[in-house]
Amino acid sequence: MKCVQHLVTEEQFKKTKAIVEKFGASGGVGETLQKKLLERRDKTTNWVYDYWLEDMYLNNRLALPVNSSPAMVFPKQPFKDHKDALRFAAHLIRGVLDYKALIDVRALPLDFARGQLAGTPLCMEQYYRLFTSYRFPGLKTDTLKVQMNTASSAPEHIIVACKNQFFVLDVVANSKQLNETEILSQLEKIMKMAETAEVRFPPFGILTSDGRTEWAQARDVLIKDQTNRDSLTLIESSLCVVCLDEPSGLKPSDTIRALQMLHGGGCEKNGSNRWYDKSLQFVVGLDGVCGVVCEHSPFEGIVMVQFCEYLMKYLTGSPFKMARASSIRELPPPRRMLWKYNPHIQGIIAASGERLKRLVNNLDMDVFKFKAYGKEFIKKQNMSPDAFIQVALQLAFYKCNNRLVSTYESASIRRFQEGRVDNIRSATPEALAFVTSMTDDRKMKRLRDAINAQTNYTTAAITGMAIDNHLLGLLRISKELNMEKPEIFCDETYLASNHFILSTSQVPTTMEMFCCYGPVVPNGYGACYNPQSDHIIFCVSSFWENTETSSTVFAKALNEGLLEIWELCSRISTAASKLADSSQGASQPHKSGK
Repeated sequence: MKCVQHLVTEEQFKKTKAIVEKFGASGGVGETLQKKLLERRDKTTNWVYDYWLEDMYLNNRLALPVNSSPAMVFPKQPFKDHKDALRFAAHLIRGVLDYKALIDVRALPLDFARGQLAGTPLCMEQYYRLFTSYRFPGLKTDTLKVQMNTASSAPEHIIVACKNQFFVLDVVANSKQLNETEILSQLEKIMKMAETAEVRFPPFGILTSDGRTEWAQARDVLIKDQTNRDSLTLIESSLCVVCLDEPSGLKPSDTIRALQMLHGGGCEKNGSNRWYDKSLQFVVGLDGVCGVVCEHSPFEGIVMVQFCEYLMKYLTGSPFKMARASSIRELPPPRRMLWKYNPHIQGIIAASGERLKRLVNNLDMDVFKFKAYGKEFIKKQNMSPDAFIQVALQLAFYKCNNRLVSTYESASIRRFQEGRVDNIRSATPEALAFVTSMTDDRKMKRLRDAINAQTNYTTAAITGMAIDNHLLGLLRISKELNMEKPEIFCDETYLASNHFILSTSQVPTTMEMFCCYGPVVPNGYGACYNPQSDHIIFCVSSFWENTETSSTVFAKALNEGLLEIWELCSRISTAASKLADSSQGASQPHKSGK
């Protein structure tokens, strides 16, 4: 109730309060469901994991690009020609294989929590899904399959997409992994094969960019033919996908690079040169635009960051290793993936392309670097940088809309076995009090209150004490018991509180790269931020179709708000140091004339 009271009308809240009290009353529905939830906890490793995965990802019918799959944008690479780009790709693939080798022998160092309650060891399970996951489309719900394979059945090939054609690159020959020179020569062969026009298949990859139900229907049509079944099996069992992109022809600003990663610019550009169901797609653009696109259901952003940072260090730290001519083996050439299609399938592909085009044209993205200060200044105020930025996001939204809305901030619960995330609801009553007080003199106290409220909610969420997973558990138990849906879950306040107009996430990196994603509702914003010591990178996204939102307007309000909070903090600390000086002066003993 505390999370919603200040976001709805008094009348609506009265109604909600009655419903909640009835639900929570002794002998009420809530008590029955809670009992069942406790029984489930005793029988499972993590009672919320499956519920959460289905609710957050697998039941969602929206297309993966923009709506679900986040991307990590690498620094722009200075490729001189295609040979340079392929050398980078070969180097990257070797780095990927090195990291996979660490995972295979479980040699990754244990992660420990940073930020709030730093130092707690974290569950490492998500790392083991990086290369072994595949998301299968379903008519009503998707399936996340994770191969928990023995070493013998482990996949030993990657898929390379080039000019919308797909190729199988075996990374092991005669039980020995390919070295960088061998990988490079295979990539060069792939590029040549992709250029031969006589065997050009329609862009099948575009199907994976469609709504999940549409793609499931299309896949059912494809698998009627054995050739297509074989090709799909190869993709589904691969380690990852490497997309060799054509130059986009656009000036590679941060925003343009983010868009290239999120949707490839649609089917006219590189949007078909993807396979979105695979959990890792490495994009190497001939124009130097590079990064990773992730299918989000197997792992969280921070796991992707750790992996990307390892790769960046590998790419910058170890030179490209040219093998001696004598050690280059005769390798079987890479295999082109074959497809069987007819006019009906071509029609399905064309329709998917049209829908991707609409999504591409609808995404309004603004990547901006706030340069006035970064997390060092915030720490000097004895404030949590994350809480500080969250309060600034509330201020920006308030500046644009004169109200606050239900806000989602992901909170890692990896302190628990198989833990994923819960939600920090950042639109706190204290945040509202602060943003409305920006016109009076109680600002600083309100700012501290808002930051403390945000920090306390964060601590509650990461220690398993937030409300969203718990409510989801109670809702799912009521479904399993075939009960009539409890009134609390039909209440308009409950429904509004789960429509996250502001969806936010901190994805910090120690190297030059940034993460981005789209909004989660049609009238919302996605706001991903990366606090650095002296600046903060924000990726703000919204949809053009919605007239209430504008990424540029929001970014401008965010910039203004961050400067206003800086002014406030500076004014207070100047006043405090003056006060300290004067009180020190007053307490100096007078020197006597002796």
